[in-house]
Amino acid sequence: MGIPKQRLAKEAIFQHLEAFRAQDLDWRSGRMFGYVFDPGREVMEVAKEAYAAFLSENGLDFTAFPSLLRLENELVAMAAGHLGGGPKTVGNFTSGGTESILLAVKAARDFCRAKRPEIREPEMILPVTAHAAFHKAAHYLGIRVVQVPVNGENFRADVDRVRQAVSPNTILLVGSAPSYAHGVVDPIRELGELAREKGLLLHSDACMGGFMLPYFRRLGHPVPDFDLSVPGVTSLSVDLHKYAYTPKGASLVLYRDAGLRKYQVFACSRWAGYSVVNNAVQSSKPGGPMAAAWAVLHFVGDEGYLEIARRKLESTHRILEGIERMKDLRITTRPDMCLLAFTSDTVDVFRVVDEMARRGWYIQPAFAYDNSPAHVHLSINASNVGREDAFLEDLAQAVEAAKGEDTPELPAGLEEGLAGLDPGALDDEGLSRILEAAGLRGQGLPREMAGINRTLNALPAELRERLLTAFVNDVFRPEEG
Repeated sequence: MGIPKQRLAKEAIFQHLEAFRAQDLDWRSGRMFGYVFDPGREVMEVAKEAYAAFLSENGLDFTAFPSLLRLENELVAMAAGHLGGGPKTVGNFTSGGTESILLAVKAARDFCRAKRPEIREPEMILPVTAHAAFHKAAHYLGIRVVQVPVNGENFRADVDRVRQAVSPNTILLVGSAPSYAHGVVDPIRELGELAREKGLLLHSDACMGGFMLPYFRRLGHPVPDFDLSVPGVTSLSVDLHKYAYTPKGASLVLYRDAGLRKYQVFACSRWAGYSVVNNAVQSSKPGGPMAAAWAVLHFVGDEGYLEIARRKLESTHRILEGIERMKDLRITTRPDMCLLAFTSDTVDVFRVVDEMARRGWYIQPAFAYDNSPAHVHLSINASNVGREDAFLEDLAQAVEAAKGEDTPELPAGLEEGLAGLDPGALDDEGLSRILEAAGLRGQGLPREMAGINRTLNALPAELRERLLTAFVNDVFRPEEG
């Protein structure tokens, strides 16, 4: 496939684009519990107009576009006021939570290079519930991850275990507010006390729910301390494109003061072109998401977000109570947020996910890891409000259907054979054969996932990662013709 020789009419272009997404999930339906956070048509129209107005502006050079400098600083100021920041709080706009986290980890690494040069092999301590983005940052930045188990009953970080894991090479502690998997806030205040005692940095990952948690607290919902008001928290990440309902990609990384944030910045004058200085990973930095975020925050306003939070809190309680009435399901733990997870001791949760997909719902499967069981995750969105009864009715039916139908088996012996493999000994050809046997090659994107997920769930994490890497490397290939 090459660039078309003749131009295509506007109408034909959009017909093609619409056809491309024929198999996409319908995020406008209110039946999708993840990935897209739909604010409703009116807010979306404002966001699109603001995005389009700043479509071409580039934050690479803020001296050329001072409008973007002002937008970024005002977004940081609003977030700092919302999340316990003081007069010295600084921060930057990023493309998403992963970039915000990567920058916070880079700042911690480079801070310690300057202040603690004796550390040659830096480590950061992660509860097993900390987001995968921290592992990605560690992979990119050459930092060793030290994982610690969480409390097996409530899935919050275990401060005593974190304390035991601290070593002379530790540069950063991490807590979640809330953790993605279970929707619970780690004991950030206690982690902050430990960080101050040991002279360490502490990042509070509030990407998923940090924007909404202050509203839940104002509504009387018990919310543990988690933000920059907690002594010991030195940096914090918060996504706007989740529960602030701004378009992607929009996130912020905040620092207690500029003395730490300066280690986030990259500058280069050692080449023949213009001097480059970036306050984020991106060099070219699109203005559209920034302008849209600013516009949505102003359009919805504090009172509007409080009302959204009220409705979502009520919806979360209704769904929780409904799931708790189902004898075959159990909530993994009571969440602090409008994220929740449920599992089962009597039915295959991966089959439940497939059965719900047949009924038009998207719910997210999660594999077992450490003391967290295989489960189903829900991120409750404003668009899900009002659909609780329909969801619970279909969920009950899906559970019954899953109980009455065996999960399709993969080829005989495949699961047992995979479990005994040494991941490091597998070459590309071996991985390709496994993908074919599992039905993950040459057949497009699979629609039925229960059997595949059950097998992946039974494998060691390292082998699971290698298979998923091989699958992604295989599926992203240009079409011929």
